[in-house]
Amino acid sequence: DERKARLRNSRLRAGQAVVQAVQAAAVKPKVVIQSSGIGHYGFRDDKLLTEDDPPGADFLARLTVDWENSTAPVTQYGTRHVSIRSAVVLSPDEGALKRLILPFKLFAGGPLGGGKQGFPWIHPADEVAAIRFLIENEAAHGPFNLVAPEALTLGEFGVRLARVMGRPYWLPVPAFALRGALGEVASTVLEGQKAAPKKLLDLGFKFKYPTAEAALRDLIGR
Repeated sequence: DERKARLRNSRLRAGQAVVQAVQAAAVKPKVVIQSSGIGHYGFRDDKLLTEDDPPGADFLARLTVDWENSTAPVTQYGTRHVSIRSAVVLSPDEGALKRLILPFKLFAGGPLGGGKQGFPWIHPADEVAAIRFLIENEAAHGPFNLVAPEALTLGEFGVRLARVMGRPYWLPVPAFALRGALGEVASTVLEGQKAAPKKLLDLGFKFKYPTAEAALRDLIGR
């Protein structure tokens, strides 16, 4: 509970500071990009989620709602407001991909908790390109899912990772083991969502790495 309070306060205070800075600026910025997350929709495997879908009810989802709202008042000063709901940004050096790669290096890769949970992802080059696209495109307003068009489960992503690395995909890690090791945080691994970049595609954005296999071959091949 204490950590949750720190997370919430850090984001809301930062958002309020941004609004105050815009209010005080003699020349108002043309756009504010609010960095949010795909966790806005909660943990849902029942459908492909777009920006039109409602938020989830878990802590992370409620946090993203309040966080996005904290900077929304900049619009009253004529500043365009965009919320980017980022998926897992793939990097072999840090974050989720680094942790997923390790068991495959040891020939122990396999499904986590069944592998049927959604796993939204995006290549870092597309993440950066999409942010720049939204900064420069004056037609961009509101929330945007920064997620690759190929919607996969964690199991499907793991199969592609195994293929790219030339490793087997065979050793499952049961859900109870992950919950025992990670506690409440295990929900971020055991539950997920599939999301689509509907508004980005509608505005004409082109992904350089639209499929996981192409993204992984680029990143791991380095």
